[in-house]
Amino acid sequence: MFEAAPPGAVNLGLGEPDFDPPADTVEALCQAVREGRNHYGPSAGLPALREKVAERYRDRDPATAVENVIITGSGTEALMATALTLYDPGDEVLVPDPGFVLYGPHARLAGAVPVPYALEESSGFLPDPGRLERLVTPRTKAIVVNSPSNPTGAVLPKATVDRIVAFADRHGLMIVSDEVYEEITYDRPATSFWGRADRLVVVNSFSKTLAVTGWRIGFLVAPRSLAVELNKIHYHIMACPPTPAQIAVLVGLSTDAATRTMVKEFRARRDLVIRLLGSIPGLSLVPPMGAFYAFPRFSWPRSATEVAGALLARGVITTPGDAFGSQGASHLRLSFAASRANLRRGISILSGYAREVSAGGESRPVIPPVGATAASRR
Repeated sequence: MFEAAPPGAVNLGLGEPDFDPPADTVEALCQAVREGRNHYGPSAGLPALREKVAERYRDRDPATAVENVIITGSGTEALMATALTLYDPGDEVLVPDPGFVLYGPHARLAGAVPVPYALEESSGFLPDPGRLERLVTPRTKAIVVNSPSNPTGAVLPKATVDRIVAFADRHGLMIVSDEVYEEITYDRPATSFWGRADRLVVVNSFSKTLAVTGWRIGFLVAPRSLAVELNKIHYHIMACPPTPAQIAVLVGLSTDAATRTMVKEFRARRDLVIRLLGSIPGLSLVPPMGAFYAFPRFSWPRSATEVAGALLARGVITTPGDAFGSQGASHLRLSFAASRANLRRGISILSGYAREVSAGGESRPVIPPVGATAASRR
């Protein structure tokens, strides 16, 4: 999609903040490199950074310690290490649909079978406990959850989190909770699964909160005995996380001022997107409560790929909703990690397309092959 975009296209496909990292975090990275902190470190990460992360989670479980934390090479690597540690060939793993594009493939790479559970627009993209019950078999090993959600922007209320924990306990399932957007919320805070379940891995990242997606630095939190096993797989994937980046994010965690400023701007953009999309005929939108994505549904007789291709030809990059699962059909993912001016420009193009297709004047486009894009990276 990116390669096929015309020059000057408005990019509403990016899954990363359009902000620079905090200045002190950048300086700490440069200083670490200049001072020769460029060598291998401990496999599980620098003790000081692990302790800082453990501190952050003690309000959820006061017993959280360094031994519960592993610093990883991004949230993606944390998810991969978790999959290879937990899933055995033939296991079934419940994954959200629509959901982040890596959950299913990671299960398959471990020899397991991803089993989608539907997140429907009519329920605000929240899981239905009754439907989850019907999906469980003797082979079910784990359930993957993501709040705030990529791509829907849904944030699980505390009551839903409690129901999922009870569901997992009844069936002896592991919970893999992807919480990388937890600090980017608008209408209610995200409820972490940490401290609420014993069979649990929480995956998180510094990429979104510190706007350092290209640094590839994340972490996971798990019960101590499981963390030992996770660290073995983590070691075989990458030996150890990058030392200068760890030093830098440790400085970045000393204050949340930059994150709060970023979230304030995302909130303003979210409100702008809701208002602009609300005036387009043929679109409906569940207002996103977290992350920086809108996931509108369209009513035109077109596939998501056809709509995304038509918009691409007109100069705006979006992500087809069915890239995130079958429940994403007739949806687009729009990232509001873009300037307000570009949001207005891109949604104006979308509005023009909507008027054209609603009037029957738009022919079906020829869609170029779509490969992996930066929008799907974690």
